[in-house]
Amino acid sequence: MENPDLIVALQTAGLAIALAACAGLRAWLPLLLAGLLARFDLLQLGPTFGFLSDARTLAVLALATVLEIAGDKVPALDHALDGISTVLRPAAGTLLAASVLGSVSDPLTAWVLGAAVGAPASLVPHAAKTGLRLASTAFTAGLANPVVSVLEDLATLLLFALAVLVPLLIAALLLVTATLVLRRLLRRRAVQPA
Repeated sequence: MENPDLIVALQTAGLAIALAACAGLRAWLPLLLAGLLARFDLLQLGPTFGFLSDARTLAVLALATVLEIAGDKVPALDHALDGISTVLRPAAGTLLAASVLGSVSDPLTAWVLGAAVGAPASLVPHAAKTGLRLASTAFTAGLANPVVSVLEDLATLLLFALAVLVPLLIAALLLVTATLVLRRLLRRRAVQPA
């Protein structure tokens, strides 16, 4: 017999992890999309996170999204933004995770759980993105970085859509990816001479 509360909790946790992963690619776009969906009652956020769907917040998030996406297309500026985003993206991931977890728990628990799952979930795609950017810069002198940036924009939109539609699948894929990356890093460390 299925436990409906357990299913809801797993779906909510999967959504929290998947939305936080979106923030690893773009900090502001997932927040804007979550706020828009909440404004039209298509995504349930915790009661203390209603500010995300406020018109003024959406305007600020829209401006920040445009600035982030446009700035990321400028080869010299993209690396500076990426450095700043090392702090910003886990914070956005935490906020996204906490906002959906707030619909099933009290605000303090939502923030604690949001930080526990949101920050790490956003760092996995952020680390992969950073590695891809460094490789793109090294091999193309930064000329391919705007194209890579557009691909990241599209990946963020696709990941967000999948996160909302099938959160458990995205969370599982993120977990598998993190495990494979960690395993590879540990193998590299074991092979390197001391």
